[in-house]
Amino acid sequence: MGQATVAAVEKSSGLTISARVNHSDAIESAIEACDVAIDFSTAAATVGVCQACTKYRKPLVLGTTGHDEAQKTSVADAAKEIPIVFAANFSTGVNVLFALTRRATELLGNDFDLDVIEMHHRTKKDAPSGTARRLLEILREARGTKEEITAKSIRAGDIVGDHRVIFAGPGERLELVHRAASRETFALGALRAARWIIDRPPGLYRMEDVLAP
Repeated sequence: MGQATVAAVEKSSGLTISARVNHSDAIESAIEACDVAIDFSTAAATVGVCQACTKYRKPLVLGTTGHDEAQKTSVADAAKEIPIVFAANFSTGVNVLFALTRRATELLGNDFDLDVIEMHHRTKKDAPSGTARRLLEILREARGTKEEITAKSIRAGDIVGDHRVIFAGPGERLELVHRAASRETFALGALRAARWIIDRPPGLYRMEDVLAP
């Protein structure tokens, strides 16, 4: 994703890469020199990234997934002082999928069984994916229930990302599907979030906020 973001910047106007930082590199000087930080590294790096962005009052676009509760708390604490767009998926299409999933759940009611199936490349570590977890949150929120809804995860080949929400009812079935063919779609969404977050007040934002009319 770092490489995809760099490639997207090179094709965009008005944006430049001020520094490229790997997981093992010192990050404070890079954060100090930038206008906004974009992080697609690992959950283990999130606390340090949030601390550096807070120290230098830099907005953060955070696309890393697989956080534990302590790491999520560090993001929430940082968002009290800086603006952060924290999203499991920066694809415009996936965020439309989120909205459609919520609306379909509200319209179909409780007579439909719910399932989420997600597929990614064989090296993806977290399962279910962050996007699948967000879909499960939306399903529970829209139903107004804490009932257990599980996601089925498949890791195979070089699949970029497939997500399917299934509503199975009496005599009919509705499926909402999103397939990502390239990581470029995520990179372009992250750049859109980076442009949007400049000069925003401190807070924890979702990609839905970035895309809102």
